[in-house]
Amino acid sequence: MYKILVIEDDIMMCNMLAMYLSEEGYHVAQANQAEEGLALAEQFMPNLILLDLILPDKSGLEVCSQIRMHSMVPIMILSAKSEVSERVQALRAGADDYMCKPFSMHELTARIEALLRRSQVHVQDESAADTAQQEHNKRLQLDHERRVLLVQGKAVETTFSEYELLKLFLSHPDKVFSREELINQIRGFNSYVTDRSIDVHIVNLRKKIEPNPKEPVYLRTVWGFGYKYTNGAAEPVI
Repeated sequence: MYKILVIEDDIMMCNMLAMYLSEEGYHVAQANQAEEGLALAEQFMPNLILLDLILPDKSGLEVCSQIRMHSMVPIMILSAKSEVSERVQALRAGADDYMCKPFSMHELTARIEALLRRSQVHVQDESAADTAQQEHNKRLQLDHERRVLLVQGKAVETTFSEYELLKLFLSHPDKVFSREELINQIRGFNSYVTDRSIDVHIVNLRKKIEPNPKEPVYLRTVWGFGYKYTNGAAEPVI
C-alpha cells in the first residue's frame, strides 16, 4: 500500500483529502503545520507528499526545499496561487507537480498515480544499475597489496604496465583516455613505451578480463582518440 503525506493547514481540506485518498486505497498521514510535516516526512516515510504553499509556521517552498535536501520523494504542490511565477518557484524548489485549488479529485488521483509510476520506474532503474555494478565489482578486482588482478576471484598474471593501466581505468570509469595520457601513466616504468605498445597492452588486457576479447565490453576503443573503461552494463559493444 502506498503512503501519502498531506501537509495542509486547512483542517477541513486536509481531512477531506485524507478521507478520499484512504477510500482510494492509500495509507494517509496528515500534518497542519510545516514542522509537523517535516517530522512526519522522516518518520512516516511517504511514497508521495501533497504540500500546501501557505502554512502557518513556514512556507511550503521552504518545506519542499528542506525535504529535497535528503529525499527524492515525489512532491505535489496544492495551492490557491495560480500565477505562473508561483509554479516556476515551486518547481525550482524541487516540486514534481502543481495543482491549483479548487481541483477535481479525479484529476488529483490520476496525477498521483502518474507520479508514483514514474517514481517506481526510477527506483527500479537505480536498483538494476546498482545490481549490475555490484556484480561487475565481484567479477573484476585489483588486490593493491599484492598487485594482483582478480577475475571472478581468480588471480590473473599481468605485467607491471598492464596493472598500472588497469588501475588507472578502474579509478576513472567511463573517462576517455588518449594514448598520450596512457603512455604518461607507465612511462616511468618503461621509457620506450609508444602508441603501438599501448595498443598491445590493451589487447593483452582484453584477453585477461573480457568474456570475449574480440567483442570487448569493458575496455572500449574510442575511435580517433584512445580508450575508456566501463562496467559493461549499459553501452553497446564496440
